[in-house]
Amino acid sequence: MIRRLVEAYTNRQFLINIRHILRFLIAAIRTVYLFVAMSNPKSKAVSESEPHDSEVPQTQPSVPISYPIKTLEELESRSYFESFHYPFNKASVPINGGANSSSSSSSLPNRRRLLVCHDMAGGYLDDKWIQGGTNPDAYAIWHWHLIDVFVYFSHTLVTLPPPSWTNTAHRHGVKVLGTFITEWDEGRVACDTLLSTKETAHMYAERLAELAADLGFDGWLINMEVNLDQGQISNLKEFVDHLSLTIHSSVPGSLVLWYDSVTVDGKLNWQDQLNEHNKPFFDICDGIFVNYTWKEDYPRLSAAVASDRKFDVYMGIDVFGRNTYGGGKWNVNAALDVITKNDVSAAIFAPGWIYETKQPPDFETAQNSWWGLVEKSWGILQKFPGVLPFYTNFDQGRGYHISVDGDNVSDATWCNISCQGYQPLLESAVPTNSVQVSVDLKEASYNGGGNITFKGSLEEQTYFESKIFQGEFLLSELPIHLVYSVKSDGNSSLGLKLEFTSASNQRESILLASQTVNHFSNQFSRVIMTREHKRLSSGWVINEGVVAMNGYTLTKIHAVCYRSDSPFNEIGCQHRSTGNDETLASPSNYFALLGHVTVKTSDYKSNFPVSSSWLVNGSCIKWTPNPLGSKTLDVKINWELKNENNYLFLKYNVYLVKLSKQAGITFEGVKEYLGVAQVNCFYVSSLEVPLETSSLNFIIQVCGVDGTIQELDESPYYQLDVEGP
Repeated sequence: MIRRLVEAYTNRQFLINIRHILRFLIAAIRTVYLFVAMSNPKSKAVSESEPHDSEVPQTQPSVPISYPIKTLEELESRSYFESFHYPFNKASVPINGGANSSSSSSSLPNRRRLLVCHDMAGGYLDDKWIQGGTNPDAYAIWHWHLIDVFVYFSHTLVTLPPPSWTNTAHRHGVKVLGTFITEWDEGRVACDTLLSTKETAHMYAERLAELAADLGFDGWLINMEVNLDQGQISNLKEFVDHLSLTIHSSVPGSLVLWYDSVTVDGKLNWQDQLNEHNKPFFDICDGIFVNYTWKEDYPRLSAAVASDRKFDVYMGIDVFGRNTYGGGKWNVNAALDVITKNDVSAAIFAPGWIYETKQPPDFETAQNSWWGLVEKSWGILQKFPGVLPFYTNFDQGRGYHISVDGDNVSDATWCNISCQGYQPLLESAVPTNSVQVSVDLKEASYNGGGNITFKGSLEEQTYFESKIFQGEFLLSELPIHLVYSVKSDGNSSLGLKLEFTSASNQRESILLASQTVNHFSNQFSRVIMTREHKRLSSGWVINEGVVAMNGYTLTKIHAVCYRSDSPFNEIGCQHRSTGNDETLASPSNYFALLGHVTVKTSDYKSNFPVSSSWLVNGSCIKWTPNPLGSKTLDVKINWELKNENNYLFLKYNVYLVKLSKQAGITFEGVKEYLGVAQVNCFYVSSLEVPLETSSLNFIIQVCGVDGTIQELDESPYYQLDVEGP
């Protein structure tokens, strides 16, 4: 046993030493690179629009980004709150407690849980661009139904989760933690300050709690990867205990997790299990993230030590496979099987391995296959959202175009994880299925950049169904109103099957369909015909149906593919660019897109305040003249309701209209889509303003939680006259 512990420690220490050397070399190379680039004023190697995190222009206006806090001095001074970027970094989506929770601030479920720790290339990559980046292939996670806790990790002292991750995780009922880490020589120096007195330990704990409460995330992973003096342990316990108590009072449902590193005697000695050497820290916080080099019997031993808190033990799994049980990578289920058998929780470290190592054949396929292994071993334990209204546009937070209510508003590539909608529970592709189901970001979207694509072959008098959601919506006396959008070719039709369960476990299935389905209607308890609203300009068809099932729980939603008896749908066909004329040659070819789904009570209606209810203004205005007479503009736009009511708006589309005057007549340009805001401010950077433009009208389109949007002509706006020569 001693020999195995020594080997594990030696392997880990060797890897840490190698990592230390590599980090030193990279820092040296980067310093030389920056010196050369900056010494050449004509060099464009260092982009002003992409500042390095060490050079974040904290007080001066610039494109909003997320970044970490690097020193205790910054943490103590609260300088972060003086940053220009601070208001943009607030998460706007409150955590959805899930179907098994009675409130949005619920505790974790009393079962084994899955934690995912996002460690990828130092963090703050495409996800640092708060208002969105331009990379359609940016990394994203969309298997939230398997996850309970998400940790954003980097090797910087205070890692603050970008609000994009917090927003989408919260939408799926997943808690988000930042990371406080001390490592290397600078980490030891920081610990000497942090743990110098009980008062300093309390002060820094309060600073961390304040950041989580103010930025809207749910707690901290504490990783002290340095050797400490025995005399510092009492103040370390004070730090962990005070952080737990403080954040629990300010952020209901929050978590503080301890990483298995320093022991109670101050040694940096990973135990790979919960035992007497690290349990004192476990006892004063919400759980422990066990180092990933554990042996097969360690989950069982840890569960025994934790007793009735066994679900608070998260056994680490390194997806890169560095001395991890089972080898990680495509064998991650080996470790999960052992953890499941011993009924403790799991912590998956660095699932971005799929993306970083470019696993074949492509990221989407590899990602779905890898998480499919996790699901097969772990099972689907998370059910969401449990509250109405429920809305999703199947957006993954990246794509090749953006649509609003069926109309394409941008063909630019983009990424913004904040925009993720509820993700469908699509099963792994089965080659023998007649219809293949996927999220295809290049096909048309109804809202945002996502959809569910159904493509294949389907004969007459048959149908194909695919589960897309699983949850627990308890219905009341009020009927529910369902709205969904479909775009299809030929006589391909798409409906929704709703599965209900009563308190006495009686099961009912209802099909919502736009066309008669006499040939298979007996497969459902009832068939309800929807009302259709066709958008001829885009080919989308909006379907609406009302279902009354008082006392029943809506548990599943399936998409149902079938063929209508109506004539060939020329409108749907002509709006789809297939790139292959033969795809429509066979009458059995099937193609349909599901653009969005809304479920709400029949009396629910988004109530948008009138434009005059808002205060909208501009600040940080900067005009830059160009040689040919035009200008560029930088401006921060802010908006707020004059009288705060119980309105909940989580998203705003921002448009621009350029006005010009000729012979005393004002001409209004087209409405240009600028982007989306998740908070009540938006920064416009380097906007080109033509010479003939007299004023700029920025429109803030308010979006409801049920997917409805305010009409542009009724939306609040900010008008700015163009500065003279």
